[in-house]
Amino acid sequence: MRIITIILVALILLLQYPLWLGKGGWMKVREFGQQLEVEKQANQKIHERNALMDAEVRDLKQGTEAIEEHARSKMSMIKQGEVFFQFTENQPAPASAVVETPPALPSRD
Repeated sequence: MRIITIILVALILLLQYPLWLGKGGWMKVREFGQQLEVEKQANQKIHERNALMDAEVRDLKQGTEAIEEHARSKMSMIKQGEVFFQFTENQPAPASAVVETPPALPSRD
């Protein structure tokens, strides 16, 4: 009777091995599920980026406002007759940009 029990336990263990550690076992399914979630997140980001690019392409094809905005922001273009003002914060000039002038010579009047 004892030998039959050992054989049955060994048989059950042999049947359980592929379920847990085999090619299509639970561990692999869980690992593939995690990889699938990572890929879904990456695809979602790509879909959002594509939607933004699609909207920009439609704007460029249909309207001149988008073209004008693109030219102004990316290429620093201005309309004819406009005056361009650029405001910068007061920051000290870098040491390499500071040019010292030599002292003036006394005049011989």
